[in-house]
This record gives sequence, structure tokens and C-alpha cells, in this order.
Amino acid sequence: MRLPIAPIVALIVAAPAALAQEDGTDAALIFGNEYYEVLGRTPNGASVIPAQEGLRALGFEVTALPNGRADATADALRSWQADAAGAQRLVAVMAGRFMTDGERSWYLTAEAEEPRLLSPGAQAIDLAGVLRLLAEAPGESILLLGVAEGDERYDSWLRAGLGPLDIPQGVTVLTGSPQAAAAFAGGALSQPQVDLAPLIAQAQGLEASGYLPASRVFMPAEAAQDEAPEQPQADTEADETLWQGATALDTVEGYRDYLRRFPNGQQAEAAEEAIAAILAEPNRDARLAEEGLELSRDRQREIQRSLSLLDYDTRGIDGIFGSGTRQAITNWQQQNGFPQTSYLTPEQISRLEAQAARRSAELEARAEQQRREAEQLDRAYWDETGSAGDEPGLRAYLERYPDGLFAETAADRLSMIEEEKRQAAEAQDRAAWDRAREADAIAGYEDYLNSYQNGAFRAEAQSRIQALQQASSDEAQSAQATETALGLNPLTRRLVEARLDGLNLEPGGVDGVFDENTRRALRRFQTDRELEVTGYLNEQTVVRLLADAITGQ
Repeated sequence: MRLPIAPIVALIVAAPAALAQEDGTDAALIFGNEYYEVLGRTPNGASVIPAQEGLRALGFEVTALPNGRADATADALRSWQADAAGAQRLVAVMAGRFMTDGERSWYLTAEAEEPRLLSPGAQAIDLAGVLRLLAEAPGESILLLGVAEGDERYDSWLRAGLGPLDIPQGVTVLTGSPQAAAAFAGGALSQPQVDLAPLIAQAQGLEASGYLPASRVFMPAEAAQDEAPEQPQADTEADETLWQGATALDTVEGYRDYLRRFPNGQQAEAAEEAIAAILAEPNRDARLAEEGLELSRDRQREIQRSLSLLDYDTRGIDGIFGSGTRQAITNWQQQNGFPQTSYLTPEQISRLEAQAARRSAELEARAEQQRREAEQLDRAYWDETGSAGDEPGLRAYLERYPDGLFAETAADRLSMIEEEKRQAAEAQDRAAWDRAREADAIAGYEDYLNSYQNGAFRAEAQSRIQALQQASSDEAQSAQATETALGLNPLTRRLVEARLDGLNLEPGGVDGVFDENTRRALRRFQTDRELEVTGYLNEQTVVRLLADAITGQ
């Protein structure tokens, strides 16, 4: 709950009536804020808190609050006001971040955001109210301020730091860094019956203003052991129970509630760190919402496949949403008018998959149209070349359409022609060709060509040299390495062959072994879909094959 600033100021301004009631013990207030949720950490901001032990030993009723939020700060101010009723001595120690408009100054609570002049909010405590209360013990009151360094400007009127203070008569004000304030509060200020005047003058890093007598014994003698106020015993069981509840909720409000109840609790520092981590994480709510969907790894693969179909690069389809997938989701969200969180909602998943299904259908329709057009050109070229059945025509057809509709027919006829040549060739020529064919190596075919420049199998030797050179090219090796890296198991290989067979691309037997028939079918598939034509599988080809299977194309 956030409190308006007016009640906090009014609470202190209303103090005079309360202070006139009855004599009481001395009262001290210590605020030390180090962990600011939004404005950043203040080194040594909470180092003034341990000074409470020395003040208690002197008989003070001490209200101490580290890293106080607005509501806890308001409670502490009320407690201090109650203790101050009739007190002889009043001490207020405040360390952390302050702001000023040049005339007024405020102390900021730990959850303060960047304030504005017309709406400082509940997280700004007006120092005028604190000084007003201290004025009710003239000559016996001290305000010690540990001011964090900073030159931030919050708007055109507000800046970090202190402005000139309107110090009431009889009030001593000491200002310096949080570290200097902590040293003075835990040292000189906690000593019994010492003359504070020279200690104030000698204090390192502190500036004094207001009531500054030449000699001043401010503190009483150290209180007897039985006179010192008893400190409430820590309720460790309640502390642990509330902490367990806060961690279960894992929210800023849950951790704030723990800190309000146990500002010095066993897990106070952990709570501050948890708040800082939550506030520092962008899109945390979106992440938690996606985690609540409990997407399986297979489901995440489907989402990655959908993104890939829509040309958003996920850097892999592995069922793990890494940085590549998160960037792809962000890009898709930007294009579709969603907040760019990189985390998906059920609505977004539904739209993404609908888009992917539509895109898959469009690609298949386009591929089918291209297949029909390519088939027409294939048939026309066959009619002009290979249909006559002569060797030049057959070779011309296979050179242009190595995976064409009539590639197998042309290869069979060339085999028959080769066999006829074999039978007609001289025995020596035939034997040399047989040796070259058995070795099936570029060097063997070159030896044959050099030895039989007019040999009967000259055209076959040149054709095999060209084929072997192409197979050994860097591109072919790279394509083969890419397919190997996919780590396809026999079941996946049979699924690929079955898909190719279902598309009438004639991959041969569905046995999980990728032979030349399978390679030819893959090249046909890649050609029809304007993919890189290698005859080997890569991620893009696998995505298209599986997408085609899902849409039934």
C-alpha cells in the first residue's frame, strides 16, 4: 500500500501537542537506505543502523529501519513520535538519497521512483516535518544526515541532494556522506557524557550548522544494565514462515511485505537482492506466463518450424528456445503488432501456427505449379533430344536434366549403347575400359583416354571424369557434411524416403539407405521448391518436407 505524503508530514507537524504531555526517555530515529529499487544502490547507506546499539546503551528508545519502504517508514515515524513525547533528548539519523527543489528537501524511501515536483508521492519524506519535531527539544536535539553522492535531475525543478534547510532554534544539523554519518553516529554520538562541541568540529567529512555552542555535554551517562530498554526477541519461526511465503510468490510485493515485517530479518539482504533482480529483468511477467504454458520440447520444435517457414531464423530446430529463437519470436512479434517480449502467449502461438499453415499451403501450391511447368519443359526437351534414342541426344538430355522425368530411361539406353560398344570394341580396348570402370577413378579414366584417344568408350570416360569431379567438389562435400550433422536415425531416413515416394519423386526402396535414387528424388524436390539443389538434406529441406507432410500436400 502506498501512503500519500500529506499524512506523514502531518504526523510530524502534529507533534507539539504530544510532546507536552509527560516526561519520558530519550528518543532516537535511525533511517538507513542502501538498496533503492529503482534509483540504484547507495554504498554504505545502511551503515548507520548499527549505531542503534550504542544509543540504546545510553537509555534511548530507538526506532531503527534499514531500507524502509513508504509504509514501513510511516510506521517508524509514528513510533518515534510516540517515543518523543516528553523526551529530553531527540536524535534523528537519516542516510541515503535526498532530493531538493532549491528550497525544500526530502528524504527518499527505498522504493522511490524518479519523483516530480507536483507529485513527490509517498516515497518522499519532507525534512521540514522532521526539523519541526526536533525543535520541541531546543538545545537537546541533533539531526545527522548521510547524503548519497549524485547530481541527477528528476525534472526541471528537482535534483538529487540537499537544499538550504530552515533550521529551528536549538537544533543541530550535521551533514556529510553516509560513511561519515555512520562513523559519527557509532562513535562520538554514542559516547556518554562527552563534550560534543570539539568532536563535531573535528569530525571528518561532516559539516555542522544550526545550534553550535562552544561546549556541549549532550549524552547522559551510560544506562544501567537493568535500565536499558529491552529489545524484542526475534521471532525466527515467523521470519522463516513469511520468507517461505515470499519466495513462493516470488513477487516484489511479497518481498516488500517480508521486509516490512522483518527489516532486520535473517533473509533481509536476500529479499533486497530478489527485488532488485525482479525489477531488473525485462518482460518477467511474459516469461512466467510462457513458462506456465509448459510447452514440451516437441511443441517447441513445432513453433520453431513455423517460424522458419515464415522466414524467421531460429538458428536451429531443436526444441530449445535459445537466443536465436527468442530473436526470431521478437521479430515476428514486431511484424505482427505484439509487444516485443520474445515470449509467446496462447493467442500468439495460435496466430503463428495459422500463418505457418497458410504459408506452407502457398509454398506447396507454388511448388506444384513450378513442377508442372518444369515437367512440360522436361518433356519438350526429351522430345527434341533423347526420344530418338541416339547417344548424343541421350547425353544432351541427361546433361540438362540429370534428375528429369526420363533420366532413368536415358541412363538405361546409354547402358545398352555402352554394352553394344563393348561387344564391338577390340579386346584390348575393352579390357582397358573394364579396368578403368572397375577402378572408377579419375586417374584410371584419364589413363584410358591417353592410351585410347579414339577408344570406343571415350565419351563414357569423359562423362565419368566430369561426374567424379563434380561429386568431389567442395560444395558436394559441404552438403554431405551438413546432412551428416543432422544426425538422422534410420527411422527418420525412412520417413524422408516415404515422403519423397508419396510425392511421386521415385526415391527407390523405403529402406533408410540413401542411394543414387534417393539423391535424385531429393534434387527433384529441391528444384521444385526453389531450394538449394544438392541432393542432400539440410535444415531448410527437412523443414519443407515435414511441413508438406503436415499439410498433406
